[in-house]
Amino acid sequence: MFKVLRDWIQRYFSDEEAVVLAVLLSLSFAVVLTLGGMLAPVLAGMVLAYLMQGLVSALERLHVPSGVAVGVVFALFMGALAVFMLVLLPLLWHQFITLFNELPGMLGKWQSLLLLLPEQYPHLVSDEQVLRAIEVLRGEIGKFGQWALTLSLSSLPLLVNIMIYLVLVPILVFFFLKDRAMIGRWVRGYLPRERTLITRVAQDMNRQIANYIRGKVIEIFICGIATYIAFVWLGLNYPALLALLVGLSVVVPYVGAVVVTVPVTLIALFQWGWGDQFIYLMTVYGIIQALDGNVLVPLLFSEAVNLHPVAIICAVLLFGGLWGFWGVFFAIPLATLFKAVLDAWPKQEPAVAPLI
Repeated sequence: MFKVLRDWIQRYFSDEEAVVLAVLLSLSFAVVLTLGGMLAPVLAGMVLAYLMQGLVSALERLHVPSGVAVGVVFALFMGALAVFMLVLLPLLWHQFITLFNELPGMLGKWQSLLLLLPEQYPHLVSDEQVLRAIEVLRGEIGKFGQWALTLSLSSLPLLVNIMIYLVLVPILVFFFLKDRAMIGRWVRGYLPRERTLITRVAQDMNRQIANYIRGKVIEIFICGIATYIAFVWLGLNYPALLALLVGLSVVVPYVGAVVVTVPVTLIALFQWGWGDQFIYLMTVYGIIQALDGNVLVPLLFSEAVNLHPVAIICAVLLFGGLWGFWGVFFAIPLATLFKAVLDAWPKQEPAVAPLI
């Protein structure tokens, strides 16, 4: 037993760089797990600065001075933040309150529609199944109401946290962009001089994660805007709220599109019933989802993340359970990091006994 363990350690941890890389990754995960809540503004600033770094580098390649490039990108960021806070957020909040007030009426209409199913399809649906489904639906709406009430009662601490984020995160983003070279030199000063393995993994991950995160942000905006335009054109209620859900659903592969289809379908049924308008809406919505999966994703993600679907689903469940929304958003990059480390990890092949 000890010989097997010693051979395994000798095979995978005989290289000093591999040991250093394992220690650095372990410390990074430990810091995020233990101090992630306190350092959340810093982590959010790092992520946003990383997303905007590509635009700063593009401006610098066009011979724009570094300070001017940082100023232009930061001004665009602050403008987008102002539009979200002053235009989109009040619209989303108004539609959310309207939806919450209309939930009892929706429940009554859905109940009447469900009660018609046993008459139309007696061999497929029974009265007991419909009543059980109605009870489950009432329970879920009751939980939603309790969550909304709890949110309203705890709104003061939430508003304080939002104000802290609105002040700290833009400041951190500015300094991460402005002093990125100095911060990089400071970090490299604490790394070993011989860091070929760390550099190779870092370069590989910078290429793949940059492509994935920036592409995913663009995909969220394109899907959300296209869905909002379609819903407004067709006259669906709560278009901004539903478009936000559709845009965010692309973060979760395979599952997000299926889950977000439920509220879109229920609200359309409440508004139009089983009419032509409902069919038009679901057709347009299906076309948007098909174009996203078959056209937009291949265009945005030029460097495909070579992960098995089972690995992607496991990463979403694991990191989502650890860090919530941000864990889901970064599940694929973190899984890609893990795969890149495994691929680059130095190994000593076991000696082959000579043939007699």
